[in-house]
Amino acid sequence: MSASGGTKAIVAALAANLAIAVAKFVAFVFSGSSSMLAESVHSLADSGNQGLLLLGGKKAQREATPQHPFGYGRERYIYAFLVSIVLFTVGGMFAIYEGYEKIHDPHEITHWYWPVGVLVFAIIAESFSFRTAIKESNEIRGKQTWTQFIRRAKAPELPVVLLEDFGALVGLVLALGGVGLALLTGNGVWDGIGTLCIGILLIVIAIVLAAETKSLLLGEAAGVEEVEKIKAAVVDGGVVTRVIHMRTLHLGPEELLVAAKIAVEGNDTATEVADAINAAEARIREAVPIARVIYLEPDIYRPEAAK
Repeated sequence: MSASGGTKAIVAALAANLAIAVAKFVAFVFSGSSSMLAESVHSLADSGNQGLLLLGGKKAQREATPQHPFGYGRERYIYAFLVSIVLFTVGGMFAIYEGYEKIHDPHEITHWYWPVGVLVFAIIAESFSFRTAIKESNEIRGKQTWTQFIRRAKAPELPVVLLEDFGALVGLVLALGGVGLALLTGNGVWDGIGTLCIGILLIVIAIVLAAETKSLLLGEAAGVEEVEKIKAAVVDGGVVTRVIHMRTLHLGPEELLVAAKIAVEGNDTATEVADAINAAEARIREAVPIARVIYLEPDIYRPEAAK
């Protein structure tokens, strides 16, 4: 996985979530808090998600084959989509079920210091993981807002980790609030309400992730800036006079397919056209390095046909 795949952020999140999952489950055993059980399952699901992202990045590095001539770059999108499904089913639905059960059959929280201590520890650990994800994202985010970055990023790993860590931090605050209110009022229903809120939060995040990764799976074009750079690189002002039409498609986060019909003069020789195409391909790769697969078709420009 390339640096833009956010490997450091994924590993940091994996290490944090594994430690937190164990701590939360121990707290649940001693306290009986349903919020802690939901949060331990949440952290365990997140750990599995980070494992899926690392696996997807590894599989995406395989060389192209005759059966898959454009390579396996989209493996990263598939595994990111699986993450949204795991987050929805294992994390969100389990938390909603557990919260519903606790509201209908509340239990008193015992050994309160276990859940409170673990939640404080988890908030600190998740904050370090979230900080790592933010730092790596800022290196490639540029001037985009966070919403734009999550919606437009072609590498799915960093948006996934960002949303997971953000959801984890908010979930921990909800769990702490539920446990705190249950302890203050002596009513375990508040613990169940906190658990229910965690489930709803996870499902919302899962739906956002699913929508974004679905778009990547279907195939997204290059960004507006990249498209303009490619168009400018194609035209040389000599043999190639204009781009008649062009299509781009991300074969993976760092691999772009470019297919364009370019206008040449009718009196150009085949050698001149071939040399112009080779030169245009070189200029495209220099302007947009991720443009790895390029197909340029020469044609005579006719305004009526172009429309």
